[in-house]
Amino acid sequence: MKTTALMLVVLAAATTFFFLYPSRKGESIAAAPAAPPPPPRAGVVALKPEKIVITQELNGRVTPFLIAEVRPQVNGIILNRLFDEGADVTADMQLYQIDSAIYDANLNRAQAALAKTKANVSVAEAKLARYVKLLEARAVTKQEYDEVEAASKQAEAEVGISEAEVHLARINVDYAKVRSPISGRIGKSSVTQGALVTASQPDPLAVVQQLDPIYVDAAQPISAMFELMGNLQAGILQNTGKSHAEVRLILDNGQIYPERGKLLFADVTVDQTTGSISLRAEFPNPRRTLLPGMYVGVSLDVAQKDDAITVPQRALQRDSSGQAYVLVAGADDAVERRNVLAIRTIDDQWLIGDGLSAGERLVVDGFQRIRFIPGGPAPKITPVPMEK
Repeated sequence: MKTTALMLVVLAAATTFFFLYPSRKGESIAAAPAAPPPPPRAGVVALKPEKIVITQELNGRVTPFLIAEVRPQVNGIILNRLFDEGADVTADMQLYQIDSAIYDANLNRAQAALAKTKANVSVAEAKLARYVKLLEARAVTKQEYDEVEAASKQAEAEVGISEAEVHLARINVDYAKVRSPISGRIGKSSVTQGALVTASQPDPLAVVQQLDPIYVDAAQPISAMFELMGNLQAGILQNTGKSHAEVRLILDNGQIYPERGKLLFADVTVDQTTGSISLRAEFPNPRRTLLPGMYVGVSLDVAQKDDAITVPQRALQRDSSGQAYVLVAGADDAVERRNVLAIRTIDDQWLIGDGLSAGERLVVDGFQRIRFIPGGPAPKITPVPMEK
């Protein structure tokens, strides 16, 4: 009985094996091969040409458009200060009054001397007229007539001298009224009422600065200038086409100054200590936001490129030699390494001068999943379209 049960178990096991693992005559039983994994997913962007403006970031300092140090032109005691410190003043506005008593007296004396010389001219001219008739009647000698004529001319010359003295005295009286040479904002006064001032003193009485418009001076490294010139000459970049380059300012608090400026000139001398040249830009300053001495960031439009190709900074890599390269996906999704010429960064993008064309697909994400085998075929990817 036990033998019959054992035979039934063996027969059941053999039947199960036959149905689960069928085989043909002459064939061996083997496991089916596994399917290859799909290509790794990688983010790509399609390159499009765009027009960009190349800017240069510099450090600058604000300087006044006009600056005038107010100094006395005559000696005397300050009687009055006629302005408020820190206020706006206009050209020719009186700022101080110097005691002019001595200058008024000199003017009166010069005017009296002028009246005297004019009277002498009248007498000399009348005498000369009489001597003309006497000479015709041979009542005086020619020498006597010449002496009278010379005296008349001398009297006329003395009138000119007296007029010049009157003019000089009037100038000194006017100089006692110290006026502003320009319009602008005046600072603090260095003298008070009762102070003695002199025409030759080194210290100014006050300083007037014109703040609208206003200048911003910046320093450009000579190396940056040569790099820009090289790119322009090579045709990589183009001029902006404007007669004056536009300039923008970044204030100390990080805000952008709302008014645009224009570049006026670049100096022709290189600073020996810094290796840079000076640039000057002019800005409107209607609200007096910019004050002399402020340090600001200067953003200068130096060139443009009408068909620029830019790539995200994360897509550009460099090898051990410093060569910049990117990964490009071909039409069959095969990836190739492409050496490129990276000119400069613009925000979060690299401007590419050579090596890429519009329409190509750039790999921007999933680099770690792409494996290059030396001597092997180009790796393929499953592209995932992305935006820059």
